Amino acid sequence: MLLPAAVHYTERRRRLRQQQAFCRYLARAAVRSLHQELTLYPKPGLVSLVDNGSHDDMDASTFMRSLFSLRHYFAAIAEAGMAGASFTELKCLGIKAEQRMLQATDGVNTHRGAIFCLGMLCAAMACCRGQDMPLSPQAIRATLLIRWGDALTAHTGATGAGETGSNGLRVAASHAVGGAREEGALGFPSVFEIALPQLQATIAAGRDWQCAKVDALFALMAHISDTNVYHRGGSAGAAIVQEHSRAFQACGGTADIAWLARAEASHRAFVRHRLSPGGAADLLAAACLIHAVCRGDAKA
Repeated sequence: MLLPAAVHYTERRRRLRQQQAFCRYLARAAVRSLHQELTLYPKPGLVSLVDNGSHDDMDASTFMRSLFSLRHYFAAIAEAGMAGASFTELKCLGIKAEQRMLQATDGVNTHRGAIFCLGMLCAAMACCRGQDMPLSPQAIRATLLIRWGDALTAHTGATGAGETGSNGLRVAASHAVGGAREEGALGFPSVFEIALPQLQATIAAGRDWQCAKVDALFALMAHISDTNVYHRGGSAGAAIVQEHSRAFQACGGTADIAWLARAEASHRAFVRHRLSPGGAADLLAAACLIHAVCRGDAKA
């Protein structure tokens, strides 16, 4: 018969193993969500398995190397979030992950936004699990804001060492638009209020997962001020992206029989103007992650 202390120790060990397993699960789900974004087509202006979109400096293999470099990061930031780590600690993990990404891609920025966005969401989801909270979009977002909201708000206007050269920061300042930092400070409204509801609506309408991702991507492109687009095309480029995206939605999105031709036409137009809505792509991957984890299924 086990003594009470031994029972307590055994239970703690069991709980620790469960928590570590959940963090590894989150890491797999995050990588899988980024892979789902990569393999989606048509995806206007963005790299896919079909072509390089508007990019001369990267292709699908670049993204695959980047994905491989991030697999341990998502588990580490989930474990940190579950342990109640400060935003400073989470940020340090993100900086190290970005360094590994750049090493893997020979200096090409493939997933900087995703490192921040999906990393913070993994931390929030693990924090929920550590407190035995049911995983729902509402609980995840509330946990993110309660635990790290003030630090994320301060981070929006801060510039640390090595950050002055960020294209996203320069664009946000020069065009007075929000970027990934502002999204984080607000609890990623584009993920929870735009992309995720659109994913769910398309699935509820009986269309498949590819259609759901396409609809969610166009919904994001229609609504967000994507610093990647402003960096490449300025205000005129941003207007092109929103015009195409809103027209796609006005025609019914993937419910329209001609949706594929419309999406491919947008892809050609974005490539012609060298536009790449990478911010929308990161947010799409984040929505895929939330959708999968809240269903208890990383294989969505």
